[in-house]
Amino acid sequence: MNILVTGAAGFIGSRLCEKLLEHPHIKIVAVDNLSTGHPQKLPLAHPNLHFIKADVNMRTEIAEIMMSWRFDYVFHYAAVVGVKRTLEHPIQVLKDIEGIKNILELSKNTGVKRVFYSSSSEIYGEPVEYPQNEETTPLNSRLPYAIVKNVGEAFLRSYHKEYNLNYTIFRFFNTYGPKQSQHFVISRFIKQALTNSDITIFGDGLQTRTFCYIDDNVDATMEAFLNNKYVNDVVNIGNDKEIHIIDLARLILQLTGSSSKIVHLPPLKEGDMRGRRPDIQKMKQLINRPLVDLEEGINKILAEGLFELKYLSENETN
Repeated sequence: MNILVTGAAGFIGSRLCEKLLEHPHIKIVAVDNLSTGHPQKLPLAHPNLHFIKADVNMRTEIAEIMMSWRFDYVFHYAAVVGVKRTLEHPIQVLKDIEGIKNILELSKNTGVKRVFYSSSSEIYGEPVEYPQNEETTPLNSRLPYAIVKNVGEAFLRSYHKEYNLNYTIFRFFNTYGPKQSQHFVISRFIKQALTNSDITIFGDGLQTRTFCYIDDNVDATMEAFLNNKYVNDVVNIGNDKEIHIIDLARLILQLTGSSSKIVHLPPLKEGDMRGRRPDIQKMKQLINRPLVDLEEGINKILAEGLFELKYLSENETN
């Protein structure tokens, strides 16, 4: 079985590759342009993994790969991510629409059986109901990132209707764990705490978020893939336990024994929703076990070490 994973050198994509490779009949072509990913996150020595540096937004690059390998399944996880990065580079975000179009057109033409798409909780915009259910998609956000994810979902539904190309949409809520970039809140707070730097919070810190440990994310998506569940459907992937951002900072200070101080920065002008909590009834049908508790998950990161700290000097020279 040949599988294409785009965005494979990213946080979630690399862990997905590791889980897929536990099945000896699966061969993976891992594609990433390395704009935010890092090849060290991938098990490059595995005989069933073939890494190619390529940009899915460039049709010539991804077409050559997909025409050569003839994939059975595609996990399209490549995207510009991170609130700060997506706000600062909106044109780069909008270019991801080309990648979605390229993947779907080539999947249709090469016999791909199903495309798995990494959408986002940003689809919901500022919540109009709690918890956010897959059937409620107000999209009251004007952010390019949210709009692009919504466009991507529309393309998947349209290709299914017109060409019978099957899909599953995963709406990822905040996911965390080892190997995550410091551009995301838990990794950033941990790095600040471990270096006894100020822990910086945008606004008053009373905004709430939920945090899904990486293994819960990947185990759920693997179950949907391996057992053919939620075909042509949408699934929220996240955790439903909310925490205030300031309480998250206090928890990390406690677990690290840090002397860092909490410092409040001006609120972000846009992109920092006051609350997020997914309805995960569908996800619970995929994982037949309790989800990883936030404190347990943070301790797992502390035990393994932050990827960004391990490879910081290498990244700076590159």
